[in-house]
Amino acid sequence: MPNKKPDPESGAGRARKSGSVRGPSGAGPSGAGQAPHGPQARPDGELHPCAYHVVRYLPNLVRDEWVNIGIVLFDPANGHILRRLMEEPGEFARVRRLHPGADEDLLRRLPEEFDAQFASRTSPSPAAAVSEGPGARENLARLTQTLSNAVQLSEQKGLLAADLDAELDRLYRDYVEPPRYGRIFEDLATRNAIRTRANQVFRSTGIWPQLERRLRVAEFTYPGDPLRVDYAYRRNGTRGFVQALPLGRDPGQAKILAFTADAIRAKLPKTEFLAVTEVEPRPQDNPRHRFVTGLLEERGIPVVPLARLAEWAFQLRPTLLSGHSN
Repeated sequence: MPNKKPDPESGAGRARKSGSVRGPSGAGPSGAGQAPHGPQARPDGELHPCAYHVVRYLPNLVRDEWVNIGIVLFDPANGHILRRLMEEPGEFARVRRLHPGADEDLLRRLPEEFDAQFASRTSPSPAAAVSEGPGARENLARLTQTLSNAVQLSEQKGLLAADLDAELDRLYRDYVEPPRYGRIFEDLATRNAIRTRANQVFRSTGIWPQLERRLRVAEFTYPGDPLRVDYAYRRNGTRGFVQALPLGRDPGQAKILAFTADAIRAKLPKTEFLAVTEVEPRPQDNPRHRFVTGLLEERGIPVVPLARLAEWAFQLRPTLLSGHSN
């Protein structure tokens, strides 16, 4: 059962008794009297004040207990908003363990609801970004008025950030991802963890600005498809797609990637795909690895572990930066 004492790191605590939610209007970037905190200054960017809310699910308002399910990050300077909500099977399983009667359909619909409320303008940075510009504050305020009683935003808090995407990853990891108490290598056994490490690789190799992030696939599959491809790029008339794919958990993700690749290839003449895994596959020793690599090889989707991702990125870099990306 969640601890009733406020504990933002564990993702469980005691909610405010009123159903109101403090929105961004009139709130400074440090919000709620909290001192700004965040990463150290990066050599490629200056720190600037931002604000964030933790998205909380309260299945039983009488008991007044919550579990953290997402992050909304807001840059007051340009109105840029990013959001990230639960998507991993393990994250939904954790909610079910804490609250067996949880409304999972509601939780799975939340990304569409958030996007609908933030739909006034689309950000050019598609990495989970949902709104920016002068209307972003109004969009965020409207969201707080339309959420169900079971979903609330935490009090606004402030931080200093040089990279909103990196900060969103950090906040999500700290507040939402299930805590991991096992060995170090187990920390990479989820799509969230693989993406976080891949983000670091793509930044260090210089291809990050050339990548689209969190690209919707509904235009290639069926309307309403909630899947998003983690990364996409264009080079020499070819569309490339990169997806995090943990080998140790939920091998069914390989089926989803294979189906999605087939659907995209049916719509686009020139495509290429890549699956990024947490470890080097061992198909000879591990039946799951054999299934995943065999299925993807049949679909022409190479597999690259995180340990070799920088090498792949450096090979891709010249064509991405050459100016012939269309």
